Amino acid sequence: MWFLFALLSAVFAALTSIFAKVGINGIGSNLATAIRTVVVVFLAWGMVFLTNQQAGITEISKKSWIFLILSGLATGASWLCYYKALQIGDVSKVVPIDKLSVVITLVFALVFLHEELTVKSFVGCLLITAGTVVMVL
Repeated sequence: MWFLFALLSAVFAALTSIFAKVGINGIGSNLATAIRTVVVVFLAWGMVFLTNQQAGITEISKKSWIFLILSGLATGASWLCYYKALQIGDVSKVVPIDKLSVVITLVFALVFLHEELTVKSFVGCLLITAGTVVMVL
């Protein structure tokens, strides 16, 4: 089931880029990011209430709060940079660079989470990096 959700995530991320590039025309990237963020907030809280998970908020540990807040700050910074890049660059060049996050995430997982870097993952990282270079140049 995780594969289906991961695939849907990729499809929606692709649509995000296309919709954003069209929608950002004529407005500031920060305003566009703020509008997108409001929509995401309503969608996320809507899902919390739809699935009746709101009671779980009192059970969240201090450590989880800290790391979820850090994740939110990183997401916000990513979105602000992404929208600015989309505003001034071509989607076909911005998106491949943005997807280098896969490679960076694997490196961070290796360093900070002590996850194993397999030969398959290493080759995948090299191919993603090479593909990004080919698409951007």
